[in-house]
Amino acid sequence: MHSFFVRWGVCAALAIFAMVGHAQAAQHRSTTKKHVVSKVKIKAKAGSRHAVARVVPVAARAPVHKQQAVANGPLAVKSNAALVVDQETQEVLFRKNDQAVLPIASITKLMTGVLISEAKLPMDEMITITQDDVDTEKGSSSRLSVGTELSRGELLHLALMSSENRAAHALGRTYPGGLSVFVSLMNAKAKALGMQDTNYEEPTGLNSKNQSSAKDLATLVSYAYNDALLRELSTSPDYQVAVGNRMLQFRNTNLLVNNPSWEIGLQKTGYIREAGRCLVMQAKVAGRKLIMVFLDSAGKLTRIADAERVRRWVESSPQLRHGPVASVDTLALTH
Repeated sequence: MHSFFVRWGVCAALAIFAMVGHAQAAQHRSTTKKHVVSKVKIKAKAGSRHAVARVVPVAARAPVHKQQAVANGPLAVKSNAALVVDQETQEVLFRKNDQAVLPIASITKLMTGVLISEAKLPMDEMITITQDDVDTEKGSSSRLSVGTELSRGELLHLALMSSENRAAHALGRTYPGGLSVFVSLMNAKAKALGMQDTNYEEPTGLNSKNQSSAKDLATLVSYAYNDALLRELSTSPDYQVAVGNRMLQFRNTNLLVNNPSWEIGLQKTGYIREAGRCLVMQAKVAGRKLIMVFLDSAGKLTRIADAERVRRWVESSPQLRHGPVASVDTLALTH
């Protein structure tokens, strides 16, 4: 009997020990699991942007803005600001940061040309390049040395076609009332056209405070296109002028002008470091008269490539080739 109780006591003790050990093991596993969950949560917070992107269902994501979808899809325009508008219907085909106010460099000269042309000043009047026309802000070079005499018409041609800075400055300097009056008239004209984002400090674009938006510049291009003289001079492939005993050959700064596959009605390029590469133009694409504005392009040929992208996009889209769609985004342009 005594041995029976001894064996029973030993078995009971072992059972109790086993139960305690099991409970401790379970508690340890629970504690370990809590620590693991805690680590996962902390890790998810540390990399929250990527972690959330992987787990959010596609259907639950916010819809992509139409502008972004176009910019990142079939029409991946590289310029930081851009606008493409049908000149006749005012339908906006593409927009990207079109209201951002940016330096516009020599796009400025298009407004310079508008004022000179509308003033009806004698185009055969001779104007002398002086030291006042020399660029002291950016130190840009010029083939028009101090003392060069050219007609107002020749200077306007070089300013619009070849983006000649001394030519543009001389046009503003010799305007009735002088340079300050000319710049005031540039700003007054911009205001009259509804170009609320635009400011001019001088007639060349070398000053980075000459600023505008793609939206405003589309308005200016549409307005300037009505002037036959501006159309002719800005789209001229090249031009020769007599400087002293030499004939100087100038070429258009827009490479697309010499491309036979393009039908360009008006154009202007621009570049300073603060503005990047810029381009505005009116061109006929797939039967539609389009106004294109590209601002702040990084690469030397990016603005040209963007124009080519737009053309291929329009030509390859049956909907765009045949005019405006049923529901369109429009922009009020001044004609």
